[in-house]
This record gives sequence, structure tokens and C-alpha cells, in this order.
Amino acid sequence: MNAPSRTDPMPRFATPLKAIEGLKPNEPLYLVQPEKFASAARSFLTGFPGDVLYAVKANPHPIAIQNLWTAGVRHFDTASLGEIETVKNLYPAAICHFMAPVRLPGQAKLAFERHGVTDFVVDSQSELDKLLSEIPDAGKIRIFVRLVAQLGGALLEMSSKFGCGPEDAAKLLKRVKASGAAPCLTFHVGSQCLSPFSYAQAIEIAQRTINLSGVTIAALDIGGGFPTSYAGEEAPPYHWYFDMIKEALANFSIPNLPVMCEPGRALVAQGISLVTQVLMRRGDRLYINDGIYGSFDEQRFAGFDENYPPTGISLDAKGKAKPLSGEKQPFRVYGPTCDSADVLPRPQMLPSNIDKGDFILFDAMGAYTVSSRSSFNGFYPDSWALIAEG
Repeated sequence: MNAPSRTDPMPRFATPLKAIEGLKPNEPLYLVQPEKFASAARSFLTGFPGDVLYAVKANPHPIAIQNLWTAGVRHFDTASLGEIETVKNLYPAAICHFMAPVRLPGQAKLAFERHGVTDFVVDSQSELDKLLSEIPDAGKIRIFVRLVAQLGGALLEMSSKFGCGPEDAAKLLKRVKASGAAPCLTFHVGSQCLSPFSYAQAIEIAQRTINLSGVTIAALDIGGGFPTSYAGEEAPPYHWYFDMIKEALANFSIPNLPVMCEPGRALVAQGISLVTQVLMRRGDRLYINDGIYGSFDEQRFAGFDENYPPTGISLDAKGKAKPLSGEKQPFRVYGPTCDSADVLPRPQMLPSNIDKGDFILFDAMGAYTVSSRSSFNGFYPDSWALIAEG
């Protein structure tokens, strides 16, 4: 059961339980829920005070991009020529923004000439030199200088690899302006940021940078990091973030400044669930058909290892799917590969009567799962079904 093309519809079921009953999947099965994609997109398109760029790295699969396009998303945060071409091959009218601070040689030139990309990011003098050498007509592009925004509040920081401080950023802004390009600023407060105040703090850093440079920027990209709610970890409502951002922008020195954001996880996490099957039980160990090298790569990171509380499901004698009942206990859960490191880092609480052939449903599996899977040992989860009424 391979991932469908745009013209090859997925099998359709009213609920995840019906999908398990109908397919009895012995391979990992991704369940796509279009209304959850649409709901997430509506929150940002109606609440954020600027352009909403989907961060393609969170899930570059055509199914995710198609659902977001249908929901009204037209801008895409891309980090490579490959991501740009993935989006453009699906939707030529899509607006791609090349927001990686370090690019392979020649990719900015190809993005600009082939795909009309006009937004680029730098955080160093050398990358600015390379960009200007590839696109000599700088007057046709916007260059975003990336700031460090290591402010806490996020489960995974995004400033130790990229970004520069206000002083260095101010120097870059001056050079960008002198080149004829439109000078802009950007930052990233970190992935799964649970503190709306972090965005206000980062906007204040942007204001400090502008003051140091004496440059009036043409746009501000506040990056991604918007969280999603996982079972056991309720994220603050998005309007708290939008209100905080609006308030910070109201005190900014540049009125009516165009702004952008780059949600990834927030747009796709809830839209896909995952069904796995128990291959073997050995005491308090379960061996399932997906693991760290497949859909669970993100569990390697501290703070993300409790994001996917599971539901045990069995088929009765008549083939009807139902949640397993009974007292829960902790299980060590191993993936299907021969690598002993292929084990979920924390025990999973599941009914004590779960056994070989039963299924485990994990919700909120749309972000950094499909994008991180590998084909290690010949295992590659790629079966799909649609969950929708009608």
C-alpha cells in the first residue's frame, strides 16, 4: 500500500478504528485527517498579522502540502532547492522563500532564475558574498539577516547553529542595503516554543539591531516554533502568540511593517495519526513494525519523548476494532530493525493484556515523522488512508 498520487485516492474510512477493521494493516499506516489540517491553517491565516509560510521541513510529503494548499496556504518556507522543486512541481503558483542561512553553491541562483524565488537569508559575511555573487541584480531580492534568539521556552533551541548577535547583524544590514537588496530581519525562537513572550523578546532584539544599524528594514520574519498540543502537554492557544506579537509590533519603530511567520509543526502535527502493529511480546517488551529509524526519530530529543501517548487496539472474533481495556503498565517498545538502539527512549503506558497482532494508535504524528523516516534495514513506512466522513 504505497503513498497515493494526486490522482490515486487513498482508501477512505470514517474513523481510525474503521480503517484498522478494513485494512488490518501489517505495515505502519498513516491516517490523514484533512479537517485537522484545515483547522490549523485557519488559525494562522485568520489570526497572524502577516504572511503565513509553511515550513516544508516539518513534513514535505505531497499529502501534507496538498492539504495545506487546499486550506489556503500559498507561501512556503523552504530550505533547499529540493524543497522548492517539491512545492513548485505540485503548485507552480506557490510562493517559495529560501530561508536557509547556508546554501549549497549555485542553489540561490537556480532558485531565483528557475522558480522566481526572491527571499533569502544570511547570517555571515561569507554567505552574503556568495549570495550577491550568484544574484548580481540585488535590487530584485530581499535579504533577511538572521538573529540569534536563544531565549528559553522551547523544547529544542534553534540558535546555536544559525544566527548572529545584534552588532554583527547590524553590519550585515548595512551591507545588504548598500548592495541594493531590500534589508530584512528574521529569527527563530526554537521548536515547540511554549512561551508566547519569547516572540516579544525576539522582536525587541530586532528593534535593538535596527537601532544599531540605522537601517529601515523592509520586512520582519518572526520564524517558526509555534507549538502543537500533545496528549499530556497542552500548548497555549495560538491567539496568545498572535496577541503578543501584535502588541510587540505596535511598539516597533517601523509602522505597518510587513511580517511573516514560518509554522511547521503547528500546521501539520495534528493532521496525521499512525497505526502500528505488535509483532511480538516478550514480558514487558513489545516489538512493533515502526521505530526510531522510521516515524519516531524525533523521540531522540529531550522533551519530545512523551509526545505520542499510545492507544492499544485489538480486533475481536468478528473483526471489529476496539480499544483495549484494563489496567495499563509500562512497556519498552522496540522497532523492527536489527539495531538494539531502535527502541523508544521512554516506556509506553499500554493495557497489560496487549499482545502479538494487536495495534497501537499514535495521534499527532504529522510533524518530523514522515520527513525523518529512513529505509534502514529495508523498513520504510509508506502506507496511507484517509479519515473523513462521507
